[in-house]
Amino acid sequence: MIKLYHAPMTRSLRVLWLLEELGVPYETVNLAFPADLQKPDYLARSPLGKVPAIEDGDVRMVESGAIVEYLVEKYGGGRLAPPPGSPRRPEYLQWLHWAEATAMPSLGLYFQNIMIKPENERIPAAAEEAKTNIAKWLAVLDKHLAGRKFVAGDEFTAADVMLGYTVAGAKFSGMAASYPNVLAYAARLEERPAYQRATQA
Repeated sequence: MIKLYHAPMTRSLRVLWLLEELGVPYETVNLAFPADLQKPDYLARSPLGKVPAIEDGDVRMVESGAIVEYLVEKYGGGRLAPPPGSPRRPEYLQWLHWAEATAMPSLGLYFQNIMIKPENERIPAAAEEAKTNIAKWLAVLDKHLAGRKFVAGDEFTAADVMLGYTVAGAKFSGMAASYPNVLAYAARLEERPAYQRATQA
């Protein structure tokens, strides 16, 4: 059985949500953020003290995007990702990775400097620069989502799992309020029973 090391409101939500979408048996080890992530037993699994981490038999993995790809490949049975060689595959891969590589860094920097770091370590200028970059990617995403149900077309995929977490953070920050297509997209994701189970876990 898959074991997921999970802390609420962190990137591990992506993996928990995907496992619910796939209907794969799993168990969670719930961790307090950030204290439990720096304990020696957890650092042995994730040397940088980050979540998620999974154990699946002999497989040990960190990095939410890599875990999402692995789980879809192993347990998806053709669900939640266009197959290799499909004309839809490139767009799916682009948005799967865009969520973390392009959109998430500025969002993470913003939250680090308004609420996560101790107040005396926060850098207001970094938070302002992050807000500018968040607005840029929200505008790009809003334009892309016009007339689309999901990020890679009309079918829900694992790219939506990756991006949905990031969009939820932008919505929580209040910065998504001016982007109606992004808000409508977020609402569609929030309606999914698997998302609701994951966020209420």
